[in-house]
Amino acid sequence: MAETDVPSLIWGFEQLTERFVSGLFARLAALADVPVELENLKASLAAGGTPLLVLLFEIVLLVALVAGVFILLARRFKKTSATRSGWRRYFAGATATVVALVVGFIAARLLGGSGVPLQTLRLWTVATVLGLIILAAVRSLLMASRRTEFAERSVHLAALVRDLSLAIGLAIIAVTLVATLRLLSVGPALGDLLRTGVAIPIYLLFAWAVWRHRRTMAVAVAGPRPRSRWRTRLAKMWPAIVIAFLIITFLSTQAAVTLGASLRGSAVLLTALMFLAAPHVDAMIGNWAQRGLESPDISILAAAGRQTARFTVVAIIVAMLGTLWATPLAAGFGIDLREVAKGASGVALIMLGAAFLWNVVGVGTARALRAELPAVGGDEEVQGAPRSRLGTLVPLLNAVGKSSILALALLSILVTIGINVWPLIAGMSVFGLAIGFGSQTLVKDLVSGLFFLIDDAFRFGEYIETSGAKGTVEKISVRSVSLRHQRGALATIPYGSIGKIQNFSRDWMIEKLTFRVAFNTDVDKVRKIFKKIGQDISANPELAADLLEPFKSQGIAEVEDGTLVIRAKFKAKAGRNFMIRRAVLIAVQQAFQENGIQAVPKPLTSNPPG
Repeated sequence: MAETDVPSLIWGFEQLTERFVSGLFARLAALADVPVELENLKASLAAGGTPLLVLLFEIVLLVALVAGVFILLARRFKKTSATRSGWRRYFAGATATVVALVVGFIAARLLGGSGVPLQTLRLWTVATVLGLIILAAVRSLLMASRRTEFAERSVHLAALVRDLSLAIGLAIIAVTLVATLRLLSVGPALGDLLRTGVAIPIYLLFAWAVWRHRRTMAVAVAGPRPRSRWRTRLAKMWPAIVIAFLIITFLSTQAAVTLGASLRGSAVLLTALMFLAAPHVDAMIGNWAQRGLESPDISILAAAGRQTARFTVVAIIVAMLGTLWATPLAAGFGIDLREVAKGASGVALIMLGAAFLWNVVGVGTARALRAELPAVGGDEEVQGAPRSRLGTLVPLLNAVGKSSILALALLSILVTIGINVWPLIAGMSVFGLAIGFGSQTLVKDLVSGLFFLIDDAFRFGEYIETSGAKGTVEKISVRSVSLRHQRGALATIPYGSIGKIQNFSRDWMIEKLTFRVAFNTDVDKVRKIFKKIGQDISANPELAADLLEPFKSQGIAEVEDGTLVIRAKFKAKAGRNFMIRRAVLIAVQQAFQENGIQAVPKPLTSNPPG
């Protein structure tokens, strides 16, 4: 920043401070004119034939009539259309809205006659209907942001809805009251007093409701499990964020009034509603999208469309906030809003298309992996079981597909906003070529990994042994594979360094067991015992599915130091032989004890002294 800019900034800050202080003193001094302006208002209404108290009574009567008609019709239509489609329920709600408006306009005509009283009663009719629609939408939104299985939290959520509905209802009444004061052409002092006097309790009520139900609101914002880390943090901080937003909004509105540039009450209220409702809308759409992802009856495109709806809602909220606040600012700076809107629309369409393709890839990946891993709760053994070749390649295809979509979307956005991307593409190509020549090891790893995957040498969840490590395949990336040893150590091996691979989890394997018994043991008896054990294991429903050939004796393998070495074997599915081996050893031990067969330990050998 240049040195000449510092004095100008200080001077501008001083001017703003003086303007604020003078405006504050002017507001305080204007309070003395409130009684005079109130008397003038009463006199003007009395001259028009409608005293102030009569107008207030007519407003209360009209609001009660319109609200009663709307609530009665809404409940009646809700009962009759409870089992019908959603479009019919929306049509029933629209019908109740139209009927309530018609009844309110007729009653306003009969009570107010003409002129300002008629306009005032019509204003309150429209405000009543819109307020009831907003309250119903807020209630439905908050109640739908939680899943139905959390019934124990319905009482707390209902209390949150009740308190927030009270605060929102009072805010709608305050905005309508400010609009009424403009129709009645009240003085600035009386209008300022009523606006400030009504705003303070409303903001306090909002803050009290949020703080009282902070835990319930945090749970509603968090949404269903599993939750991402940023979503959990946002949920914990959300009550404090809302209260801070209320404080900033109140101070901003009062500062604007003091500086002589009051903010529109409708814009402030709409911004507050969108800000408060945004995470709950996202949670509700997230539940709806999760049901689509879990349902096999919904296609991948439809499920991806549900996921994209979350992004669409965020874009709509940002667009509405920009329309409310950025449009007047842009007009003040002389910015062409048509060009801005055109460019923003192009970028939004590209982002929307990219989000849809991103979700198509994500939904397809999730369903493919779900087909590989059946829903078995927290069974780690089943979740870590070997996957098929498709289940191994799906995560890699998912990463490559999403990266390609993101890169194309970014390039398209740059083209839309008028940036020439060809030098960037050429530079990236040259840079990639330089990396290819300078990083031969990296290229070797990438090419080797490609051929390993083409040859289907290993899959996710299989137990393999390479030239440098062994373990269960836990992660497969573009450059390396990670093996988890049975003791817990994790080894990451570049594809170029793998060398020979031994896969212990593919197809089948033969398990051979050795037993040392006394020399005088009846071998034929041992053979019959092993045959009986093999039949029992083959009849076990928990082990039979993984057993390919039954457990049987192979006879005497050798005689060693006066001991018979008897071998036996069985054939099982790869990776599923451990449970069968355990059952065989337990059964052999029990059978040896029952039949008096003595097992002989292997003799210890030692080197002679010297």
